[in-house]
Amino acid sequence: MDIETREHIEFLLHHFYQKLLADPAIAYVFTDVAKINIETHMPILADFWEMILFQKDSYRKNLMELHLHLNEKEPLTATHFATWLRHFNETVDEYFTGEKAFLAKQRALSIATSMQIKITQP
Repeated sequence: MDIETREHIEFLLHHFYQKLLADPAIAYVFTDVAKINIETHMPILADFWEMILFQKDSYRKNLMELHLHLNEKEPLTATHFATWLRHFNETVDEYFTGEKAFLAKQRALSIATSMQIKITQP
């Protein structure tokens, strides 16, 4: 089954963040540094991915700015990005196949790559 609805996005994100928050190599960035409440944050994440996958005009934040501020608190490393991307791709592959699933993984790679470049530039 492909990613076809917001409910599919929410399902994907729920399982993805379960993996991230169980991985000590990256969980602390969310829990100790960003101090996000994942249940409160989940609708914002779903808005972002709905915009990415379905061109919905639902996401209203500046993704790069948020991560630049986070990087000031705790430097985001290549390992963080690789871990994030690995868990994202594994979760997509575990539950979905098809055009939108492929697009989600492609966009995740693009986002992670561009963030790393922008964060590491002086």
